[in-house]
Amino acid sequence: MSLVILKSEILGAKLVSRGKVRDTYEVSDDFLFIVTTDRISAFDVVMPNGIPEKGMVLNQMTAFWLEMIDKELGIPTHFMTADFSRFTAPFGHHTDLEGRSMLVQKAKPLPVECIVRGYLSGSGWKDYQKTGKICGIDLPKGLQESDKLPEPIFTPSTKAELGIHDENISFVQMQEIIGLQTADKVRQMSLDIYRMGANYALERGIIIADTKFEFGRDVDEHIILIDEVLTPDSSRFWPADDYEPGRSQNSFDKQFLRDYLESIGWNKQPPAPELPNEVIKKTQEKYLEALRRLTDMEVAVG
Repeated sequence: MSLVILKSEILGAKLVSRGKVRDTYEVSDDFLFIVTTDRISAFDVVMPNGIPEKGMVLNQMTAFWLEMIDKELGIPTHFMTADFSRFTAPFGHHTDLEGRSMLVQKAKPLPVECIVRGYLSGSGWKDYQKTGKICGIDLPKGLQESDKLPEPIFTPSTKAELGIHDENISFVQMQEIIGLQTADKVRQMSLDIYRMGANYALERGIIIADTKFEFGRDVDEHIILIDEVLTPDSSRFWPADDYEPGRSQNSFDKQFLRDYLESIGWNKQPPAPELPNEVIKKTQEKYLEALRRLTDMEVAVG
């Protein structure tokens, strides 16, 4: 297997945070350097094993989408460049981080996650089975698992600390947390990005069933799109040629890993179990296939 990077170390750089997947360093008062490692989480717990090349897939797919979103929708993002040749010392000295890092604009994250669902799956399916709704949004009766919704819906959640589960909230609760105008703005941006991304992906044989976005405020208090975008970590990717409502779907994301963890009866609390080689390899293959289908790219260094 390829080299797995679970943790980055950049001497001479200030580490701002280590998230579930990303290590973030300060470049200056205005910019951050983000390293996407090969760590993988499930049920909000980081696994002890990494997935080879996963960080490169997420980094390059996010850069691809962020450039498209800026060009096609005019929605501002934090993305500056993923061109390793433009990284100055000490960041440019770490060639092992080439292909898995990017320079971004600093922003203060909003304390909510913006989820858009186009299909009935995951926690949304469980919610619908119990209440006929998702996050308080009424849906038609008689829907099956994985059914396409009449229109994409916006279902925000809290943004929990590492190891704590996010909680779905209503749009009214979101308005109370970040304000009416800001909530309205990020909901519309989220729906616009999802529709554009879902239409593009469908042309390439992938259904984006749902996805998560994050937004922040830049130094001028403008709302900008931040973090990863439309990746197998933040979305459910289904092969369109295998889609069949009424059951769970095959996928190009970490649902395969979640299913494995469910099958062994793990209690979804730390510490996470060691992953067998076949689960690691299959997950790697799914991520690489998603990158190929959506961007026509293989994992690229440089």
